[in-house]
Amino acid sequence: MSYGARALVRLDALRHNLQVIRKTAAGARVMAIVKANAYGHGLLPVAMALTDADSFGVARINEALALRNGGIRQPVVLLSGVYTEADLQRALEDRIDVVVHCLPQLELLEAFTAGSLDVWLKIDTGMRRLGFLEGEAAAALARLEQCKAVGNLRLMTHLASADDRNSIVTRRQVQRFSALAENFAGDISVGNSPGIFGWRDTIGEILSSHASDQLWVRSGIALYGISPFPDGSGKDLGLAPVMQFESCLIAVKQLKTGDRVGYGGSWRAQHDTTLGLIGAGYGDGYSRYLPAGTPVQVNGRPVPLAGVVSMDSCAVNLGPDAADRVGDPVLLWGEGLPVEEIARHAGTIPYQLVCGVTNRQPAEFIDAAGTS
Repeated sequence: MSYGARALVRLDALRHNLQVIRKTAAGARVMAIVKANAYGHGLLPVAMALTDADSFGVARINEALALRNGGIRQPVVLLSGVYTEADLQRALEDRIDVVVHCLPQLELLEAFTAGSLDVWLKIDTGMRRLGFLEGEAAAALARLEQCKAVGNLRLMTHLASADDRNSIVTRRQVQRFSALAENFAGDISVGNSPGIFGWRDTIGEILSSHASDQLWVRSGIALYGISPFPDGSGKDLGLAPVMQFESCLIAVKQLKTGDRVGYGGSWRAQHDTTLGLIGAGYGDGYSRYLPAGTPVQVNGRPVPLAGVVSMDSCAVNLGPDAADRVGDPVLLWGEGLPVEEIARHAGTIPYQLVCGVTNRQPAEFIDAAGTS
């Protein structure tokens, strides 16, 4: 038995979340975003569990090829697109759809003669990241419509501030995109996770000129049971956490009043107490930026983090009357201790925490029927 940290990934929760997203998106097709090792949850196991997803979105071509080599047959969309003829050839051979978001990518397609593949044109309606600016989008669309290397052509944009339910930016972005897509007959995609749950009515109202089966939502963080909003948790949206990040106690020791703990001795015992050492540290993905007082569950009860997180371990104040023993279970985040809450303590976003799990001890994949 290893006493280090590990991620338990609940595939049944993953499928539950996909159904919640489908219901919330009211008939739109769902692109399941599995980039960055499925947000730290395991690229191939996650994709294999999501047999009902309409397509998968990745950021790197090696991620797309890993899905194809692993037997995934649903459409795979390369969100960053390609920059070389060799990668374009790979995308063609493995039936990978590509996003075109800049002029060099468009020109690469225009010069390509080996065949055709499906393309998403990305339009920058306000994110000011990837995508053609609104004044350039019509010309780019016209060129792609004439390009022999383009099969099915679709449009997408990305929402910059949808996690703020009171922002006027999102409505303006959707209006701009709708104006560009008004006479476009193909599929379109606007909603990311916060768009799906925070702006469903706005997006549906503005894009009502398109049939529901022409609309795509791109769900990332919500798919993993995590809220895309800065407050609350996925449970508030009907989602279930997919990752349980767990460890166990590797040492238990008594402290006297005034004893200091960890590097720099930044934490000091205010009274006689019991200290627990946990086999999880920043080398496992448990952030060093988590301060003393961050909640951890030991044997199902909350206890506060004590001192600075080390590479391989961290400490908690178990209390003066603790009866915990080496080997007892520890929950760092998951069901009953939302990763959203832990992220707020760290001053970061839950995306970074789950993506940062290093899997020094391999993840375990659990289904409703048992271990997979």
